[in-house]
Amino acid sequence: MSLIRWQPLREIDTIRQQINHLFDEWMHGQGHESLFTKLNATWTPAVELTETDTDIILKAEVPGMEAKDLDVEVSTDVVAIAGEYQQEKQQQDKSFIWSEFRYGQFQRIIPLPVSIKNEQVKAEFKNGVLMLTLPKVEAVKRKVVKLDLGVQEAAREAMTKERQHQEHLQDTMHTRAAAEVGAN
Repeated sequence: MSLIRWQPLREIDTIRQQINHLFDEWMHGQGHESLFTKLNATWTPAVELTETDTDIILKAEVPGMEAKDLDVEVSTDVVAIAGEYQQEKQQQDKSFIWSEFRYGQFQRIIPLPVSIKNEQVKAEFKNGVLMLTLPKVEAVKRKVVKLDLGVQEAAREAMTKERQHQEHLQDTMHTRAAAEVGAN
């Protein structure tokens, strides 16, 4: 009897191949509906959000779409993108043998991480990529003042000395005034 070394990665690869084969048959099997048709799955565009100091940049991939077929709505905290992929009109003598294209309506709602100025949004559509530049709302900045307690204490002492000096001058003036009145 000979020993055979156990190779777990080879067994995992075999299982992966069997699962891939099972899904391929299920999705693309001859004479059967695909998995997407059975589930009536919808497609939504992939999005990317980036942030700068002043803006939020939203990019959405909508390949094969034209700008006129997109409906984009922007509020202060949400962007909604909707549209519809139209199936091309087939000629009478042609029929599909295989199609993995998805047709129909789609909608994607993207919550924004900060409030934006929705009246000032800039849009660009190029090569199937929608890019929105969403300017951020400027939050009311609270004025912060740093207090230097040493300076305040020195200012308070200076004011106290000044007040004492003023009181001394007033006392001196009263004394002189009283002396002049007594002399007359």
